[in-house]
Amino acid sequence: MTVEGVHETHFHDRRDAGRRLASVMRKFKSANPIVLALPRGGLPVAYDVAKELKAPLDILFVRKIGAPGHPDVDLGAVVDGAHPEIVLNDSVVRMLAPDQAHIDAETRRELAEIERRRTLYLNGREPPEARGRTVIVVDDGVATGGTVKAALKAIDRHKPEWLVLAIPVAPPQALLDLQSAADEVVCLSSPEPFWAVGAYYQDFTETTDEEVMALLGANRARMVEPDHGDTHDHP
Repeated sequence: MTVEGVHETHFHDRRDAGRRLASVMRKFKSANPIVLALPRGGLPVAYDVAKELKAPLDILFVRKIGAPGHPDVDLGAVVDGAHPEIVLNDSVVRMLAPDQAHIDAETRRELAEIERRRTLYLNGREPPEARGRTVIVVDDGVATGGTVKAALKAIDRHKPEWLVLAIPVAPPQALLDLQSAADEVVCLSSPEPFWAVGAYYQDFTETTDEEVMALLGANRARMVEPDHGDTHDHP
């Protein structure tokens, strides 16, 4: 695990966080990586990481399955792919004992939202293949880590050569919990005490669908025209 700073660090916005994260990710350039962002807030961070590494950028669709009466508590998550996968948080499931009907209903609801976003963002493109690749998963920050851990577990089942989690900010305990889910964890700042992820951004405005599509389009254009990438740097 690499933590660049333990003191409280603030970012102007997600693009600022992405540029700072990109500067410590250069060692992966020779690994021919793919960069996967958790939507939607992870995309503006991942964009500059992918730019620095000259890597393909895509979306990793993952949606939290909330507990009955406590939607902020992670029962697990559903992760998109060629065959969508459900990853449950066994300790929370044992503690709360939700009925299977609730899990099934929440899974259907979140899969419907994943399908909406997949249709909107990918426009028919297949999810990227992780097998045998260096895969870098990026989000705008981690609080508890439940959803990110589910995403990492789902990717790991597809046998990437090396699996990396790259994030701007997370609490120390969450980083410890995530170490077992990835081959490497890179985090810029891990302050203690830790507040909400948004507390470390001056501008934490919600990322829109339009921004996601513009950033994905800009990265695809740069991959097609690598010698003219700067013309697509400001979607």
